[in-house]
Amino acid sequence: MDTKALNARKRARRLAMQAIYQWQLSASELSEIEKQFQEQEDYNKVDKKYFSELIQNIVKNNRELTELLASQADRPVKDIDPVERSILYIALYELKHRKDIPFKAVLNEAVNLTKKFGALEGYKYVNGILDKAAKKLRAIEIK
Repeated sequence: MDTKALNARKRARRLAMQAIYQWQLSASELSEIEKQFQEQEDYNKVDKKYFSELIQNIVKNNRELTELLASQADRPVKDIDPVERSILYIALYELKHRKDIPFKAVLNEAVNLTKKFGALEGYKYVNGILDKAAKKLRAIEIK
């Protein structure tokens, strides 16, 4: 993947994190949230297809992703910071359903997003959860 495509995908993850965060905290329909993000000025710099894939599939598979997160977390999922929870949902979705993305790239993207948008030391927590999840979901790739 070229640099421009990688940057567009990074932006898609960032917007997806914001959209999932908004979806968790509001009673808004996902279609309304997606429309709001599509109307943003910098939306044309985003991998639109990937943004849509992330938010649609994270909402559709939310129960599965929440159970996976709960199995890796040291606290109830509802007690995880909503920004970090949004990032974890994206990364867990990618680990489980996007085997074309190397697990190290998934973890790196999640940690970087958390450093930028999460709590001060939140990236350590996110990394710990994802490291455990990767060992379970990508055991063959890690060996």
